[in-house]
Amino acid sequence: MGNQSVGKLEVLMDALDYIEAHLKEEIRTEQVADYCYCSKSGLEKLFRNVNHLSVHDYVIRRRMSLAARELLADPGARLIDLAVAYGYGSHEAFVRAFRQVWGVTPSEYRRERRGFELFPRLTVPPEEERIMGKKHVDITELYDLFRQRQDCWFVCCDIQGLIPINDISHRAGDAAILESLRRMNDAAGEEDVVFRIGGDEFALLTASPDRAYAEGVCGRILAHNGECFAWEGLEIPLTLYGGIVRWDKRNLRYSELFAGLQQVIDGSKE
Repeated sequence: MGNQSVGKLEVLMDALDYIEAHLKEEIRTEQVADYCYCSKSGLEKLFRNVNHLSVHDYVIRRRMSLAARELLADPGARLIDLAVAYGYGSHEAFVRAFRQVWGVTPSEYRRERRGFELFPRLTVPPEEERIMGKKHVDITELYDLFRQRQDCWFVCCDIQGLIPINDISHRAGDAAILESLRRMNDAAGEEDVVFRIGGDEFALLTASPDRAYAEGVCGRILAHNGECFAWEGLEIPLTLYGGIVRWDKRNLRYSELFAGLQQVIDGSKE
């Protein structure tokens, strides 16, 4: 992964960590940008490119996700108390934000006992959605999933020799990325989740605490190494590095987690 991509990923991880630590405080985009040592416009552009929404909208979605959890965990919780806790000056403003995210009022949500979801809407790049059958989450939806599956295993992969493929054409490189995601997706179980952690680096979060399960998934992915994918009449061989890891720390930080996944990928290349 190039230095520029690494830098952007570090900014994104720092921004997500800052937001998670201040969800019950006032959060302005300028504050997040200052914390990440980048410009406000640069941060907004990065969020829209990766998350397909603004920093402000991301904060609202995170707050309303936690508020939904509290609604179900404490049936006696007063809406005005939740509104104040998440930075809303009135009951009405809180209800509007909640409906914007969940499509129902807090009272309706609690009455229907819907159960907690990561987010009500998944964001998938149209090309990947067309090519791949399983549901994917973007980085905005990973935090709760990581916390829920802290005993589960990750499978980490990286493309071996992407630069020569990009030398053919950057579109060929894009096709190699999609083929890598397809191989991981095909090897995954129904509850496993595949996501990108860099330009040509990927992780699969399993729903299993069983090491043998993760090893089996990784083995099925790597079993296709050397096979070709078709691109504009060419047959291009594709090989992936792969490794597994389980995250043992209870206090989750994006920066530490993604650095740990990166170490597994680097170790698989030795």
